[in-house]
Amino acid sequence: MTAVFDAAIIGAGAAGMMAASVAGQRGLRVVLVDHARHLAEKIRISGGGRCNFTNIGAGPAQFISQNPHFCRSALAAYTPRDFIALLERHGVGWHEKHRGQLFCNDSSESVIDVLRRECEAGRVAWRMPCQVRAVEAGAGAFTLRTSQGDIVASQLVLATGGMAIPQLGATDFALRVARQFGIKVVEPRPALVPLNFDAQQWKAFSALSGVSLEVAVRCGQGRAGMEFLEDLLFTHRGLSGPAILQISSYWNPGEAISLDLAPQRDLAQALLAAKPGNRQQLGTVLAGMWPRRLAEQWLAGTGAAGAATRMADAPDKLLRGLAGRIHDWRLTPTGTAGYKKAEVMRGGVDTQALDQRSMQAKAVPGLYFVGEAVDVTGWLGGYNFQWAWASGAACGRALWRRG
Repeated sequence: MTAVFDAAIIGAGAAGMMAASVAGQRGLRVVLVDHARHLAEKIRISGGGRCNFTNIGAGPAQFISQNPHFCRSALAAYTPRDFIALLERHGVGWHEKHRGQLFCNDSSESVIDVLRRECEAGRVAWRMPCQVRAVEAGAGAFTLRTSQGDIVASQLVLATGGMAIPQLGATDFALRVARQFGIKVVEPRPALVPLNFDAQQWKAFSALSGVSLEVAVRCGQGRAGMEFLEDLLFTHRGLSGPAILQISSYWNPGEAISLDLAPQRDLAQALLAAKPGNRQQLGTVLAGMWPRRLAEQWLAGTGAAGAATRMADAPDKLLRGLAGRIHDWRLTPTGTAGYKKAEVMRGGVDTQALDQRSMQAKAVPGLYFVGEAVDVTGWLGGYNFQWAWASGAACGRALWRRG
């Protein structure tokens, strides 16, 4: 038998459950469809299992899009405080960590439970696990051909996310549906992802795997350039850590990145001041500023200076040049670690094709796209969840009941 609903939402993740709960509690008949066996796996693994569910400072400035103003309306209408209030109504404790990042006191499961209960309050129907084999449109409705039978709905919401972490079931389903209906897609690519380097180029630094330190990382020029002050982590194949994940969303293939390995200090002045009568080796002096492994390996790997050079014997020009290279270490990645290691996808459904207040496709009435499937990508630190809540809520408020 064919099931009939006001709205069918494909994707029972953060944005999908938010849209379903808001619409359901407004009296609409809503069905949530998802191919996964386990609910909201990306929420479950986020924040080390405690879910970095938002950032208290979330605003349009922390999002990347070809249309940077698109996210403004939804973010203003559903703020971090709104989601905090939702958690508190359900008795979920939370705490603030680094730079406005908010986490659950307990496990990520508590956020999933809140969204599930909100859907239950809206009498949302579930089809899970359920494969959608085809999407058809006609006669003012959408028909989903699924593994559990046909579903007919006046409106269809794509909340299937992007292609990041395919091992959790991520696909390009939303992008394929967009193209099916003639909606432009901004070329997708991995974001918030480690950067890799040529094996031969990186050979000198692979031994530093596991070493971490705070850096300032930059890419791009002028107004198009971005800089983040965060921790960096050396890996066997390249660089990771919050600094690299952040800059990866702005990095373009073939571009160099610049690392300041001694941010917020004048290293040239410090080295010159430490020179007179100093019989210590240069590597020893730098080891007082960095992890010793990094000091020794970086000096050897870059050819900047010999680690055994005595400070007192080092020419001023050498020390100034060394400081300059440490403040501006330029490297050109060969690529990213791919969707398997990416936290999100950059790109997606072109926002020029969507109404910013409702997430509805302008050229296809009744068709909506929310969350990561849309060309709106947040920084690391809870911003992408806030976009999921905000875009889902905007869509849920805009859906209508069948006549």
